[in-house]
Amino acid sequence: MPPKPKTEAERQQLRTLIIDAARELFVARGVEAVTMREIAKRIGYSATSIYLHFADKEAVLRAILDVDMLALATSLNTILEIEDPVERMQALGYGYAEFALSFPNHYRLMFMAERIPCDPEKSSLQKNNAEQDAYFLLKTVVNDVYLAGRFKAELQDVDLIAQIIWAGVHGVCSLEINMACDKWVNWADISARLQLMQTVLIRGLLREPT
Repeated sequence: MPPKPKTEAERQQLRTLIIDAARELFVARGVEAVTMREIAKRIGYSATSIYLHFADKEAVLRAILDVDMLALATSLNTILEIEDPVERMQALGYGYAEFALSFPNHYRLMFMAERIPCDPEKSSLQKNNAEQDAYFLLKTVVNDVYLAGRFKAELQDVDLIAQIIWAGVHGVCSLEINMACDKWVNWADISARLQLMQTVLIRGLLREPT
């Protein structure tokens, strides 16, 4: 068994090991089926070591979600530098898809697996902070398009528009993650699917689609 962490850096390293091991087990077997003892065994520590960092399995899961949600938001923040609001909205969709397809296990646990609801009061992240809250970042980008008068006149609900855009990108990503190896469907290239989905959405949303 590895020695007990003594420095803050060693404690943070162990915390990261716990999170990475738990994520892998949760995705493979489901959250309910995994025990704290199994997480500890995966990284070669005792269950007692795990409890020094996390009170229970729910706390481990919340920590994983916080880490991964922050990683998603961080990966998308550079799109705010894009000047045109519609181009910014498109870029956000592509950036979101890139994260999902680059980190499929993270994405499965974040948005595809049965899990506890996100609770702002129990999260280490700040809600409505574009640097930490990817949904708020999406709403901000969508609102910029709305304020620029680019959406069709009947589209007045920014949350509704944001959620439909999210659903469209999520649908393409989740099918790719779960079914890309399924030979029943002759899948088109993932880039083509993403591009066409975004094109269809934008043409349906904008006053004068380009």
